[in-house]
Amino acid sequence: MHHSIDQLFTLNNGIIMPSLGLGVLFAQNDGEVENAVISALEAGYRKIDTASAYQNEEGVGRGITKSGIDRKDIFLTTKVWNSEQGYDNTLRAFDQSLERLQTDYIDLYLIHWPVKDKYKETYKAMQQLYAEGRARAIGVCNFSIEQLEDLMAHSDIVPALNQVEMHPHLSQYKLKEFTDRNNIQLEAWRPIMMGEVLDITELVDIGKLHGKSAVQVALRWLIQRGVSVIPKSVNPERILANAKVYDFVLTPDQMEIIHSLNQDRHLGEDLSHVE
Repeated sequence: MHHSIDQLFTLNNGIIMPSLGLGVLFAQNDGEVENAVISALEAGYRKIDTASAYQNEEGVGRGITKSGIDRKDIFLTTKVWNSEQGYDNTLRAFDQSLERLQTDYIDLYLIHWPVKDKYKETYKAMQQLYAEGRARAIGVCNFSIEQLEDLMAHSDIVPALNQVEMHPHLSQYKLKEFTDRNNIQLEAWRPIMMGEVLDITELVDIGKLHGKSAVQVALRWLIQRGVSVIPKSVNPERILANAKVYDFVLTPDQMEIIHSLNQDRHLGEDLSHVE
């Protein structure tokens, strides 16, 4: 172990989750994703975030198996895609994900996007999987406050987590206040803005004071706010560097400077209407 990813967050059902994980969007379902998973696990990561839509669950499963690390020591997330939503479809999609990942349970199962007329039925199926113990926690991605309220009004289990785009140009204040009040963990995708953070002078300057990169500062800022992060990379050096965010602390002034960078700017697309 080169360092420790020792900061854990507790989900609203008492399940413990690492504050940092590896995202594998765009990683090819061959040696590429497999090696990324192995590199991350060797670097001390214990959380891997994939999705049915990424079409690389098999490679993730192989990487986990080859790493030699016990499945019970790994926190594995996957997601149900838009075209797989609805009650029966979700149960089927979950079984297919299990098969591809070569596992008999998922630590966190998420709705990938809020498909308007389907997400409540999808979530009912997920509640069933949770009751069976096959999904240790269930949640959503890319849900607005209104959609969360709607879902919570029609279901028995408050989502454990909402994974959304979140970074220095999109700080998601209002959503964070809402999820804090309702004990829903927030998790950031695209936390380093596909590398754009390297061009943000304020982040570079704060990094210099700590001997850290702008990428590490952006990740640290989110973790210090109580937001979990899943930076994606297939490069072993970057995977390692992304995890070196636990040996420094941003000052209140530095946190404030980063807060001031918010532009409510989305880099990602809204795929809630994509089938």
